[in-house]
Amino acid sequence: MPHIALELGKNAAAFGVKSAYAETQEVDGAAFAPVALTVSGFGGGSGEGPDGTGSGEGAGGYGVAIPLGVYVRREEGLRFEPNFVSLLAVAVPFVWVTGRALARIIRALKK
Repeated sequence: MPHIALELGKNAAAFGVKSAYAETQEVDGAAFAPVALTVSGFGGGSGEGPDGTGSGEGAGGYGVAIPLGVYVRREEGLRFEPNFVSLLAVAVPFVWVTGRALARIIRALKK
């Protein structure tokens, strides 16, 4: 674990677009490219342990992927087909925050 930052840096290229759009698959003449909302984070630390010897070290990470839908390429053209359950799960917090913000703005304007 002495070079955890270097190891995370080497693997950082796999994050971003590559994690949001999967490899295209061919099925019965149609090409499918899955799309997901991805979030990841990492942290690390080093310092004194509880006994004061400097032996305290730690690292951690997390990752979340929510499947949003799939791009489908057929003879008719390219089309996005959403996963409605996941889209609702992602949209509900945004709608709630927007509603709260608008309510506060309206309340402030009434005063």
